[in-house]
Amino acid sequence: MEEKEVLLGKTPAEIQEIVNNLELPKFTAKQITEWIYKKQCASFEEMSNLSKKARALLSEHYEVGMYQPVKEQVSTDGTKKYLFPAGEHFIESAYIPDRERATLCVSSQVGCKMDCLFCATGKQGFQKNLSPAEILNQIFSLPEFVTLSNIVFMGMGEPLDNYDNVMRALEVLTAEWGLAWSPTRITVSTCGLIPNLKRFLEESKCNLAISMHSPFHDERLKIMPVEKAYPIKEVIHTVKQHDWHGQRRLSFEYIVFKDMNDTGDHIKELARLLGSLRCRMNLIRFHAIPNLPMKSPDNLSMASFRDALNNKGIIATIRASRGQDIDAACGLLSTKNTLK
Repeated sequence: MEEKEVLLGKTPAEIQEIVNNLELPKFTAKQITEWIYKKQCASFEEMSNLSKKARALLSEHYEVGMYQPVKEQVSTDGTKKYLFPAGEHFIESAYIPDRERATLCVSSQVGCKMDCLFCATGKQGFQKNLSPAEILNQIFSLPEFVTLSNIVFMGMGEPLDNYDNVMRALEVLTAEWGLAWSPTRITVSTCGLIPNLKRFLEESKCNLAISMHSPFHDERLKIMPVEKAYPIKEVIHTVKQHDWHGQRRLSFEYIVFKDMNDTGDHIKELARLLGSLRCRMNLIRFHAIPNLPMKSPDNLSMASFRDALNNKGIIATIRASRGQDIDAACGLLSTKNTLK
């Protein structure tokens, strides 16, 4: 049986080419584009202003590519974790409502190659890159889609390791013909893959978050193998070369481990490395993973570390832990047990 091509994630020009190949009226492409991106329509049958012939031809060879989540878990704090199909695999997304804001944490890969010591996704290894449609489906098929105010690429996988597909998803989210979101409503996280980081800074206007977790080479190397190829000092040098004008934001993600990376020496080195860089430091309490020696710091230690960084001129805030009871908090997403 022929595998149908997916339209979600395609540009208007690509949809126009499909319409031309099917010998349908030229204006059909604009109709399809609007049904998918403006109305989040999941089937051709619902595209009421298309002719029956057009709908039949499209259904025969193509599919929209939107699929509902197959499982939902709800945290006591209101966070929801959704399990979405992705071919033969599954991925997780976390929906985080917070007063007037609602953020969706999306995945870009099934598993991850980076193998960070503290991350459950890395423990399951790498299965595949998500297609633009599989990335976008987490957003378009989200039951709370209309409430979304922000999207963060901080779910499963390293976004810049799936660069082209992530960039296509960002194009759909920000283009006038797509969702027409401001790029400043979207944040892409990376552990620091410098070649693609440089491209991202030039080719996108979305916010950037860098997973740091230690300012010292040897210490970061023990918990993040990527430090060997792309040391944090070089990552910081790269972002310093960029002109951070306008509303685009730069932040550093810093998971705090008890009595490990929150000392006075760390504070001094962070201040030295970041210098006058216009950025924010997001402090994240470590969420325990089985068989790891690291422990989570208490509230007093977190506050003390934050205050010390602020006194050094680094804007630091503590990110509230959300969805920990359903393994939806930072570093806990994994579909290892649900892989087919």
